[in-house]
Amino acid sequence: MRLKFLAACVLSTLTVLPALAQTADDPVQTVVVSASADASAAGLSKTYGGGQVARGGRVGLLGTMDLMDTPFNSTSYTRQFIQDQQAKSVADVLQSDPGVRVARGFGNYQELYVIRGFPVNSDDLAYNGLNGVLSRQYIAAELLERVEVFRGANTFLNGATPGGGSIGGAINLLPKRAPNSDLTEVSAGLQTGKQTYLAADVARRFGDENRYGLRFNLAQRKGDTGVEDEDREVRLGAVGADYRGRGFRLSADLGWQNSKMAESRPAVNVGVGLAVPAAPDSAANFGQPWDYSSERDVFGTVRGEWDIAKDVVAWAALGGRQGNEQNRLASTLNLNSASGAGQIRRFDNAREDHVKTAEVGVRAALRTGPVNHKIAVTSNGFNLDSRNAYATSAYQNTTLYNPAALILPPLTTFGNSMAAPRTTNNVTLVSAAVADSMGFLNDTLLLTLGVRHQKIKQVGYAYNTGKQSAYYSETANTPIAAIVYKLAPQVSLYANRVESLQQGAVAGSTAVNVGQVFDPYKPVQKEAGVKFDGGRYGATAALFTTSQPMGVLNPATKVFGIDGEQRNRGLELTAYGEPLRGLRVLGGATFLDAAQARTAGGLTDGKDVIGVPHSQMNVGVDWDVPGVRGVAVSARALHTSSQAVNAANTQTLPAWNRLDLSARYEFKVDTHNVALRARIDNVIDKSYWASAGGSQGAGYLVLGAPRTFALTATTDF
Repeated sequence: MRLKFLAACVLSTLTVLPALAQTADDPVQTVVVSASADASAAGLSKTYGGGQVARGGRVGLLGTMDLMDTPFNSTSYTRQFIQDQQAKSVADVLQSDPGVRVARGFGNYQELYVIRGFPVNSDDLAYNGLNGVLSRQYIAAELLERVEVFRGANTFLNGATPGGGSIGGAINLLPKRAPNSDLTEVSAGLQTGKQTYLAADVARRFGDENRYGLRFNLAQRKGDTGVEDEDREVRLGAVGADYRGRGFRLSADLGWQNSKMAESRPAVNVGVGLAVPAAPDSAANFGQPWDYSSERDVFGTVRGEWDIAKDVVAWAALGGRQGNEQNRLASTLNLNSASGAGQIRRFDNAREDHVKTAEVGVRAALRTGPVNHKIAVTSNGFNLDSRNAYATSAYQNTTLYNPAALILPPLTTFGNSMAAPRTTNNVTLVSAAVADSMGFLNDTLLLTLGVRHQKIKQVGYAYNTGKQSAYYSETANTPIAAIVYKLAPQVSLYANRVESLQQGAVAGSTAVNVGQVFDPYKPVQKEAGVKFDGGRYGATAALFTTSQPMGVLNPATKVFGIDGEQRNRGLELTAYGEPLRGLRVLGGATFLDAAQARTAGGLTDGKDVIGVPHSQMNVGVDWDVPGVRGVAVSARALHTSSQAVNAANTQTLPAWNRLDLSARYEFKVDTHNVALRARIDNVIDKSYWASAGGSQGAGYLVLGAPRTFALTATTDF
């Protein structure tokens, strides 16, 4: 997707707004403007007491739904919460979610999220319902109005994702829109390591009845971090435009983000037969001075919604991204000794991503006898053209605890030209879905049935030669059955049976059936839960089980088949809201039994899945200090139990606990609102291995962040 095309999408949107206004104006009807990320008539879901989470969120093709009507478990974090947490990225926001743990993708610096024991790659995050539009490694929080976490399989709702990460959950990010009141907000901050922060958030509504809206965001973070010698820089700019007329709504986004890191510490692999080493000091850096990562992305979206008739709404959306990465990395540190000795090598890579995505759909409400129907029909498409090149050096000796600065190793192996990467992977996803949500007994009983027909096509091309090296093209149907019963106005019971979808396997060169192409994997989820809505506070409990088929090579016959299985079972508990005036709570617990149910030759049957703890708990409390106007303090405690590092479970990470504290003071200077926010993460400066996750089955270790101080001042004008 070219930059000129992305810019044209937004510019053309702004150009046609006056014409649309002329045709849509009605002197009799007043248009009520409310913030809406997806051009919906209802706007954003209202918030619970305390403003940290919303009462609903996007549920794929079903649209925005109230939490008590939704037969799934989800949480939507608000802009207020993002600001009060001084969150820098999506990962910072999700540190507060008891059902999510943040790992690192593929041994590099890509953020990765583990939900219900399954990885959700940052490639698979949705922006206003469109996959792959935002930066794939790091997404700055300043771009976002809300962060919606959907727990559970979701291919039916959203379609298959390019990275196949739709088994354990989904994350949808909502862009900012101009509110009803003018907004001019400037923030400045300082963090451990003398990292500075500057940001501006400006919004205006104008025109007849304030139907037009523009919102601009600029931000920069720059400087050293709490990790020795590490340097990070993020710069971004974004504009969001919207128009709200009678029977027609339109929104558009155009943005860019540059992210750079230098001398970051790598992930760690532990050799076979070695015990997991003690975690180094939390601020220690075992990377190399020549290590850097640079990512530049330009993205854009356009979304429109039309009221075709009473209770009939059509929508269409288009999005794209052009991404460029240039990295010179100290690769994963491979330990080969209990003393911490190991090897590392230089890994350079260049990558260009060209993403195009679109969706269209219609929703209609009607009644047949005593039954209310909400019917949704949609079709979407996605294409990724990923162009790559790499170069590596020979391995160099180093150590985990006392690393020496290595001279930049010469490159010895090359794949494509670093100056001109070419396509190595092309992914096309096309699907169509239909759903009927039926309401019985005055909508106290809600039943949703539907099916999605999905086509997955992936073509791989060999490095250096450019010849086609892999081809996969298969289709599959993923049905859904879900039910909600409102036991009382404050209590909903729900259950669902839903499938996910992943690209199937192709038998490798060591199999006697080499080259055999298998149907897409269809992991099956079954879930039941209860939700409580106390008005200003709420809670959810959910039981679930998910079975994921896996390809394995029979060690005796050397035949590759879909004979393996991973089975994740669990209990989720969440609580949120303001049970007492001035006291806000947010937290819960997740208990997981993630087992390798069937493995090659049964060698690890029944063993724990790599990187999945048996329990993870979060407790967050935010309290307005009595008698001191505008002052609030908060605390967040996190617990993660031990995790398996290898399939045989002979290597494990110890459990870890962390405490974070923060405070804020909100006051006025003349007519200007001012907020001072201070935060300390990892208060006792605990040194710990945070995860053994990464790409599923990799088992590499990521060291937890050191104690980090952050101070931010925000004022409006």
